[in-house]
Amino acid sequence: MSQQFSTEWGGRTLTIEVGKFAPQAGGACTVRYGDTVVLGTATMSDKTRDGIDYFPLSVDFDEKLYAAGIIKGSRFIKREGRPSDEAVLTGRMVDRGIRPLFNDSMRNEVQVVTSILSYDNENDHEALCIIAASCALTISDIPFNGPVAGIRVGQIEGEWVINPTVEAQTKSALDLVITGTTEKVTQIEASAQQVSEEIFIAALDFGRKHMKEPLKLIEQVRAAVGKEKRATLSVGASSELPEGEITDSAILDLTHAFIAKHAGEIFYDAPKRSKAERMAAFTKMKDALDVYFTRENIAKDRRKMAFNKLKHVVEEYITEQVIEQGRRVDGRGLKEIRTLVAEVAALPRTHGTGFFQRGETHVLSVVTLGSPGDEQLLQGIEGESKKRYMHHYNFPAYSVGETGPNRGPGRREIGHGALAEKALIPVLPPKETFPYTIRVVSEVMSSNGSSSMGSTCGSTLALMDAGVPISAPVGGIAMGLASNKSGKYVILTDLQDLEDGPGGMDFKIAGTRAGITAIQMDTKTDGLTSDIIRDTFAQAREARMQVLDAIHACLPEPRADLSPYAPKIVTFMIPVDKIREVIGPGGKVINEIIDKTGVKIDIEQTGQVSVTAVPGAQLEEAVAWIKNIVRVVEAGEIFENVPVVRVEDYGIFVEVLPKQDGMVHVSEMSWQRVESPHDLFKVGDLVKVVVKEIDEQGRISLSMKRMTPPPTDFQERPPRDDRADGSGGNRGRGGFGGGGGGQRRGR
Repeated sequence: MSQQFSTEWGGRTLTIEVGKFAPQAGGACTVRYGDTVVLGTATMSDKTRDGIDYFPLSVDFDEKLYAAGIIKGSRFIKREGRPSDEAVLTGRMVDRGIRPLFNDSMRNEVQVVTSILSYDNENDHEALCIIAASCALTISDIPFNGPVAGIRVGQIEGEWVINPTVEAQTKSALDLVITGTTEKVTQIEASAQQVSEEIFIAALDFGRKHMKEPLKLIEQVRAAVGKEKRATLSVGASSELPEGEITDSAILDLTHAFIAKHAGEIFYDAPKRSKAERMAAFTKMKDALDVYFTRENIAKDRRKMAFNKLKHVVEEYITEQVIEQGRRVDGRGLKEIRTLVAEVAALPRTHGTGFFQRGETHVLSVVTLGSPGDEQLLQGIEGESKKRYMHHYNFPAYSVGETGPNRGPGRREIGHGALAEKALIPVLPPKETFPYTIRVVSEVMSSNGSSSMGSTCGSTLALMDAGVPISAPVGGIAMGLASNKSGKYVILTDLQDLEDGPGGMDFKIAGTRAGITAIQMDTKTDGLTSDIIRDTFAQAREARMQVLDAIHACLPEPRADLSPYAPKIVTFMIPVDKIREVIGPGGKVINEIIDKTGVKIDIEQTGQVSVTAVPGAQLEEAVAWIKNIVRVVEAGEIFENVPVVRVEDYGIFVEVLPKQDGMVHVSEMSWQRVESPHDLFKVGDLVKVVVKEIDEQGRISLSMKRMTPPPTDFQERPPRDDRADGSGGNRGRGGFGGGGGGQRRGR
């Protein structure tokens, strides 16, 4: 039967309901906040997976467009397809927050799925997804050391806000999503407008303080409907052993003893400064262990279990060396960054490039500038939106010396690209002053620790090389942790390979000299304490300043001019009621301008026009063409070398501006009598005219004779009897009475 549990949280009601949806899942619940409703499910397989050396956890977020009353915009595909980037990022964030609370020796497959069922365009779903996943796991039969909760924190006009609404988030100085308990934090995702470390620490403290309401609510649900946790088998474990065979724990004890005896000479006697050297040392350790086990008559399947655990055991040993001896495997100090190298203009024809190296992590970032029309159109539960800055991250197999198929970006690539993108958005120039669409692609050429922060630094260099007027350079660094169960810990600057082991963390912080712009943290502990977070922020700031020094030494500020290969953009405003005239019927006018000048034209509903021209396109001609279409002709204006477009018995029509005609009546052609305009003019002739007047209907009356003074013997003559009554008109409509021409509408 359905049961509901509610609490007041941040001035709104948080409700968890169980027993209504997904009854066959291991655990399931819905979480409601306002009219936003998220479903969370958690299920575990009955059998373990053999032959793997990791915990097979998968976490996904299903973005259902029906939740917001939206039908997919594609004409041919209406079903939700592959997850959007935003859906992938939400799934990754939930994953990072709950993964540390499992026993990583588990080999049963666990799948957690959160789905948004209703969205009210006010209450964001991400924190609710964390709560739903945590609650589903907590009440399920799956071993899980939770619960944890998620909370979003904002700061608006100096005041802290719990779970700010979607609209309020746009006014917030920071956007922080935390996963954890009131004591510890297991995951952080944040963006900010160059906010200080002190403010971020205060935000984290505020968020943890207000986690107690959802945590208490989850505990109420567990007390009411929670299932008994299942026992799980670890890899290689068995309930029956051959007579005389030693146990897994005994083999692991032998492995620990062997590592403790030989790791020093293999890893530390000569510090291994390259990843290849460390991997070779690891292989040497494995080979030596194999020889030892063979000599001790350990069966092959038992040796396999030990080899699967070897990396874990080695990382534990390295962690203890850091804590007790302050030693790192590459010989660096605890706060020492690997060698930094920054370069710009690495490629000859791109709009901007940056090549950033930090030790063996090398990233090439390339900027491409485009027109406003190149913006990415997004469709999600928030509706349609546009994105003018895009950062794409590629991590090919060769960057880590491996082989593998190229199948497009995976979850990791999407996540790393989004983090670098988030870090740089606060320093980009506004669209009003820099109308370009900006795409940066970061190619990881070599990776050994935090290529996402390398991408952030490379992108800063590339943007400045392209002449994009960013307000400040952005640098980033990944911080690590060595900790043990006794509570001892050491913060490591510039994390790499074997240092990211048990008791560790990957705490990425990006920002300017003024403050932080982006954070992403995951951990292999049961959560970070306030002291660890505070120490990490302080140490990371020192490192970030060194990174920014290297960027500054390479290129102190954005180039004054854009790349000669970048397009040029001219932006101006036209009256809103003139937009249709520039576009023309069926786009005829605007397409003609584009075809003849080679430019791209983007027109906003506000009347803002952006004309983009690549080298070789006729930018000035296109701009003048558009301005002439919307230009209001005034009496007394003179037009030279304008073409005759129509000849009638009573006068000629002249195109004074694109798509705007005026009429020269036969009486205004000369101070002398003109018998027939056909005798003097033909279509295509170029003439010089002056605007005589514009009538109330907008028809333009022109004169040729008034361009010269009248003869001294000139006498005004009465009107001709055969003269039409001041006839004038628009081409395409035939003659009509009146004193002038007008604008061609092309209808």
